[in-house]
Amino acid sequence: MPVVTGGAVAPPTLTVAVLTHNEAHRIEACLKSAAFADQLLVVDSGSTDDTVALARALGAEVHSHPDWQGFAVQRNRLLAHARGDYIFFLDADEVMTPAFAQELQAIVRSGERAVWKIRWRMVAFGHELTYFRSQSQIERLFVRSMVREYTGVVHEQAQLHPQPGGEPVARRLIRARLLHYSRTTVRGSLEKLTQYVMLGAAKRAEKGQRGGVLRGLASGTSMFVRLYIFRLGFLCGGAGFLYCLFVALEGFFRYAALHYDQDSLTGRVIRG
Repeated sequence: MPVVTGGAVAPPTLTVAVLTHNEAHRIEACLKSAAFADQLLVVDSGSTDDTVALARALGAEVHSHPDWQGFAVQRNRLLAHARGDYIFFLDADEVMTPAFAQELQAIVRSGERAVWKIRWRMVAFGHELTYFRSQSQIERLFVRSMVREYTGVVHEQAQLHPQPGGEPVARRLIRARLLHYSRTTVRGSLEKLTQYVMLGAAKRAEKGQRGGVLRGLASGTSMFVRLYIFRLGFLCGGAGFLYCLFVALEGFFRYAALHYDQDSLTGRVIRG
């Protein structure tokens, strides 16, 4: 998607877009790994620590939107401020490896119209979960003009404009993996647990699903067995056990909250 400027062909540009809220302890590593972007963009949700100052010192363009209305709304604000031909959504707890950065830049230079998914190398409680088989594939890189908006309470999804002639959008996979510092401390994991439990319960309430302790036990137990046994979390020591346990607890408490907190569920749970 080269751009013609004064007879010369300019290469496509890239916006790396990051959502933040009280990320001072890790925003530096995140943004430094994406310093090659043509636009390094941050939308902050009202941080009370040094996140905004640190991001600006690292060359990021920062916009403050403290009126939290959910992840989808904040991502749409990133879209509104983005200027690059391509946009890559990077989370504040993620770091691009040199291999990932090189592959991303090569994709942008190619000018291909597609959507690209990423995979993670999981890091939890100070240890990379080397043997853990993370199978998540999440859409993160887009031709910006193809994205209409983001929707959804949690694990929000990009909605694309219809393509010319009704052609299907090509989906690709970035081969290199992002480092994902999913859970740094037990305290932080407990705070994250509350947020994702309530958001997940609100999402299921919108779909008319039912909750309860037994449903929660079934969900949490199956999640733990799948992650700890079949995805080899048991080979990753104590950090692997804690990671699998916290994910399983989310599964349990989502259904407990869906039953016992159904009258107060909301998709506007602010991040810690």
